[in-house]
Amino acid sequence: MGEVVKDAQKNLNVSYLNVDQQEKLRQFKIQTRIDNETYLRAHPEVDEIIGDFLRHLLVKKPSDIREFAAGES
Repeated sequence: MGEVVKDAQKNLNVSYLNVDQQEKLRQFKIQTRIDNETYLRAHPEVDEIIGDFLRHLLVKKPSDIREFAAGES
């Protein structure tokens, strides 16, 4: 399913949107970034979890990162 989403995103072209839609999309992106930043500031443990994961990833250098992330390696 991830591949389908990636393919769909490659084919998106903002110029197909009218001016109002482009502005709504811009505002949505801004609000999403604000919401994400707010969440991350409220949950500093997320930074630690991601840091730990990246350290393990770089130490072990698995050939299949998805499998490694799923905890199967």
